[in-house]
Amino acid sequence: MGASVVKSVLLHLAIIGVLIGTANFHTSAPSVMEVTLNTAMPEAENAVSAVTVDQKMVEQKIAELKRQEDDKKRAEDKRIRDLERRASDARKQREAEDRRIKKLEQERRAKEKETAQAQAQAKKAREIEQKEREKAQQAEKQKEQAELAAKAAAEKRKAEEEALKKAEAERKRQEQEAKERAEAAEAARQKALQEQMLQEQLASEQAARNKVRQQQVGTEVDKYKALIMARIQQNLLIDEKMKNQQCRVNIRLGFNGLVTQVKSLGGDKLVCEAALRAVRMADTLPVSKDKDVFEQLKNINLTIKPQF
Repeated sequence: MGASVVKSVLLHLAIIGVLIGTANFHTSAPSVMEVTLNTAMPEAENAVSAVTVDQKMVEQKIAELKRQEDDKKRAEDKRIRDLERRASDARKQREAEDRRIKKLEQERRAKEKETAQAQAQAKKAREIEQKEREKAQQAEKQKEQAELAAKAAAEKRKAEEEALKKAEAERKRQEQEAKERAEAAEAARQKALQEQMLQEQLASEQAARNKVRQQQVGTEVDKYKALIMARIQQNLLIDEKMKNQQCRVNIRLGFNGLVTQVKSLGGDKLVCEAALRAVRMADTLPVSKDKDVFEQLKNINLTIKPQF
């Protein structure tokens, strides 16, 4: 009997191991399993041989394995999201670095262009300086030859040169003054033109805003006229004698819609009496809080037609 018990325990453990190993592929609750080792043994051994797997324990084990699998899946999903986030951050950093490098390259090219222009200007200045130096040397040589020929001619030429320099300086001064006056006049003209264009633009924008505002006010006025007419129609007591008749009334309103005055402007007598009575019964009529809309509603004329 002791050997049978050992065999039953070992078989029990083997079945549990098989169930645990296959838990990832079969998540449904296992059914109760019974194993009979030896049907030819006595009844006492048969009772031990009939091993029943504890279904609750197996279900708990399977649930634990499923939770572990879900935890792994959530961890993997988190890891993938983290990788995607880091990849997105790396891409943004790379794009920012590319933009920075592109900007540096543009600055470098601009600097190279600026350097090349400066070098070209320096070269041109050196060429001009060289020409001026050559001219000066030639002039000095001519001067020396002239001085050798006659001191008198040199003094005369010197006086003429001084006079010429003075005249040139005066001419340059006058040119500079004329240039400054022309620049000042052009600046004033440009400023006046810009101010005129600005004023025209502001006037155009203001006209557009006024047009839109007028449309808005007109729409609101029509809306509140309809509301006022509806309120009057609600209080209007009609009679068959008023059919196809009408009356025109003038209504004056306070800022809160209070009727301050109502009078008939002509029409059917019965309709006019009913209209005046309906307005007085209303006491207050719908008005807009918008000042521009109210200005067109505070003193209005309406044509009242009984509705049958």
